[in-house]
Amino acid sequence: MANESVVLPERTKKPKWLRVKLPVGKKYTELRGLVDKYKLNTICTSGSCPNMGECWGEGTATFMILGNVCTRSCGFCGVKTGRPDTVEWDEPEKVARSIKLMNIKHAVITSVDRDDLKDGGSIIWSETVQAIRRANPNTTLETLIPDFQGNEKLIDRIIDVHPEVVSHNMETVKRLTREVRIQAKYDRSLGVLKYLKENGMRTKSGIMLGLGESEEEVIQTMKDLRGVGLDIITIGQYLQPTKKHLPVKQFITPDQFKKFEKLGLEMGFMYVESGALVRSSYKAHKHAS
Repeated sequence: MANESVVLPERTKKPKWLRVKLPVGKKYTELRGLVDKYKLNTICTSGSCPNMGECWGEGTATFMILGNVCTRSCGFCGVKTGRPDTVEWDEPEKVARSIKLMNIKHAVITSVDRDDLKDGGSIIWSETVQAIRRANPNTTLETLIPDFQGNEKLIDRIIDVHPEVVSHNMETVKRLTREVRIQAKYDRSLGVLKYLKENGMRTKSGIMLGLGESEEEVIQTMKDLRGVGLDIITIGQYLQPTKKHLPVKQFITPDQFKKFEKLGLEMGFMYVESGALVRSSYKAHKHAS
């Protein structure tokens, strides 16, 4: 993508299209106060998401379950790697309460990978969706799930509670998967999305750009995802969390993101969110309808 991206010298400032406005507005201020007062755990705040103000204004928030230590060591991710804490079996009720307190219209639930657990965390996943439904019957749900090592019996626990959207991120193109998602497999992730679609789920996935992929590789990834019936795709700019993580190789231009959006819609995706600041849960509320 040399003609459609900014290839980085050793030191460079972020381009102007990556500058984020500070979140403002009555709804944001109100929710921020609730999060601080009740110590609610949202990815929006802990991940310093650039779209927090916009999403909260639309009544959307993202929550992470099963702790904040991951059993995998992906090269792009800022979540700590190591031995996770023991499972908190009251966590589903805590998340449901948080959503009720914040009056969330659409909730995105995600988690760390829990390869240390026999069930991969799928029981807590299932119970969390059910607890949210009991406490917040009008709230729609997206579950951004791990691959559960491709175990269909574990994935069935998500299918059985039937969230409005089930998402699993590819993150990058096939060639870079081993480097970017060390313990993950490109074809396994495609298989998870295919299985979900075959079992009646509305499916979604996301990829990051700027890790050294070519335009052709991005388009092939989009074709692969559409080939397993994927409904919704998000495409955003990778930003390095710390110096220990993979470096940004390119800043993708707004015009290139627009090009991918157009191509995606032509391929038949229901929704394509493509832009430098797009993250997995960006505009998530509209994907559930």
